[in-house]
Amino acid sequence: MDDTIRVFSGRTFSPEDIETIIWVTRTYPKLSRTEIASTVCELIGWVTPAGKPKKPQCAAYLNILEANGLIKLPISKAVKRSGGNSESAPRTANSTHPADITECGAITLELADDANKRRRWREYISEYHTIGYKHAYGAQLQYFITSDGVDLGCLQFSSAAWALQKRDEWIGWSVEDRKARLNLVVNNSRFLLLPWVHIRNLSSRALSAAAHRICEDWLEAYCYAPVLLETFVDTAFYHGTSYRAANWVYLGETQGRGRMDRYHEQGLSRKAILMYPLRKDFRAVLKGEKPCRMVNADE
Repeated sequence: MDDTIRVFSGRTFSPEDIETIIWVTRTYPKLSRTEIASTVCELIGWVTPAGKPKKPQCAAYLNILEANGLIKLPISKAVKRSGGNSESAPRTANSTHPADITECGAITLELADDANKRRRWREYISEYHTIGYKHAYGAQLQYFITSDGVDLGCLQFSSAAWALQKRDEWIGWSVEDRKARLNLVVNNSRFLLLPWVHIRNLSSRALSAAAHRICEDWLEAYCYAPVLLETFVDTAFYHGTSYRAANWVYLGETQGRGRMDRYHEQGLSRKAILMYPLRKDFRAVLKGEKPCRMVNADE
């Protein structure tokens, strides 16, 4: 077996681990992909420090093993529903070999703007994202990252964190300013590259593409354009390198509270805070010194 697929998500898999995975898929062919991932996590002890099974990471690794011909997984729910040939079926690239961005077709973003696309988007996030799918309230847009009609990943933009000290101090706005214009800040709340996609610089290219079109799409959907993007990167898993390469600004770390935790009750892991201004005068707009209007990012 190629040694490059024995290491995934910070874990090195022993020959015994691989044999266990192969045994599970052969012994329980009627289990769903999620059930197989749960079983594998239990048998090989792939859990978080708190003892929670790493099911999203395991599901992603199983797809890599299948792409390399080591195991055979059940057909995904989306393909079953579509009969295997519908536009609602996943359109994925199964290469595990790194490629340069210049070797790919144009990287584009496709809105998940109908029921089939939204279902496919949810399934990707549920199965492969480390956090999984959670219903987002308020304004939101979901995208597929694609190239030549092939799905490479997913993005979601949704409502900003209610209160964030480092962000609020960086902007320089008052509590009243934040309450009045928080909607002009949009959170990149999900970012996923499908686990079998390995294309150098794809992450930063996708983030740059999103920054160039989010204003127009948000304006069309909600009749106003945001002026600032924010995101939070769990440094236990990631370094935020792609965001920095796409010119996002690092502000520090969170205090370990949730997006709507106004009363300091939720204990969460600390995350890196990154911001991306969508216009040069974003501070003046957020503080009410200038009106919000549609402008080019360079103005």
